[in-house]
Formats: sequence, C-alpha cells, structure tokens
Amino acid sequence: MRANARATTFIERAMDSWGAMVYRLALNQTRSPQDADDVAQDVFLKLLNNPPVFRDDEHLKAWLIRVTVNRCKELRRSAWKRRVDATDTASPELANIEAPLQELVASDVWEAVSRLPKQLRLVVHLYYFEGYPVDEIARLTRCNPSTVRTRLHRARKKLKLDLEQEAKRETDEYGRLPLADERR
Repeated sequence: MRANARATTFIERAMDSWGAMVYRLALNQTRSPQDADDVAQDVFLKLLNNPPVFRDDEHLKAWLIRVTVNRCKELRRSAWKRRVDATDTASPELANIEAPLQELVASDVWEAVSRLPKQLRLVVHLYYFEGYPVDEIARLTRCNPSTVRTRLHRARKKLKLDLEQEAKRETDEYGRLPLADERR
C-alpha cells in the first residue's frame, strides 16, 4: 500500500510539474486537442505502469519529452489515424483547451508554427516554448547540434515569410486597396 501511495504522489507531482509541457508538445506535434489529450494520457500512463529510475527532475523531463514525441509518431503512423484524418474535414475544437493555452493556439504565431513541417515544428517548440538549448534539443531528438541549428534557421525563415505574407494579406484585405483598383 505504501509503494502505491508513493507512485501516486510521484505521478501527481510529475503531472503538476510537466503535464502542461507534455500537452503543449503533443498539441504542437498532432495539431489536434483531442489527440494531444490522448497522447498526454498515454505518456503518463506509461510513466505510471513502467516507471524507469530517474537521476533527477531534468532526466524525468527529458524522458517525458522523448516519450511524447515517440507517441505522437506512433499515432501519426497508426492505420486508425490515417483513416480518421482522411474522412474528418472539421477543424479541431479549441473549447477544451485552458484559456491561456487557447490564446496561444489562436495566435498568428502558433498558426504559422503549426504549418511548419513536423521536424521544424519540434525544434521550434523545444527551443522557444520549452526553453531548451540547442545541445539539449539535439540529444532529445537524437540528431547533431548543427542539424538543430539548421532546422531552427529554416523554421525562422519560413515563419518570417509566412507571417509577412499574412500581414500583407490582412493589409490588402482591411487596409488600402491594391494599386490596380485605386486607378478606377
């Protein structure tokens, strides 16, 4: 009974400390609040059922990130997900997301990040949203630090272009008329 209470306390502490981070990462990778909920639940169930020995809290956090990324990949590869995505035309609901997270998800930057390819999305999320340095991201993603820097550079370029195009569309749509229409 005592071991069970310790396990419950450990899981509660892990969920309090890193539950939001696991959910944000899963949301970043799956682009679906429902799938992110499922992934986060699976990650913490795995922690509860098969807890490895952790050196410290950073080791636990790194393990949670790695398991979250792997679970998102498994979900993306699943036959069920491919069938559901092929038939589902509705956009994801944002109603179940907490208010501060909902504001982030609804922002132009989040939208632009969500349009990035998955590898670029992952490094951007870990670098900017979770605050990891390049070397730590390289270790978590199992690639070279130079690869992480290249992905960050490419992501920044894509984000800049995407956000500039969005701003231009909004200016043309809500600001002044294009030059050809002004001559009339």
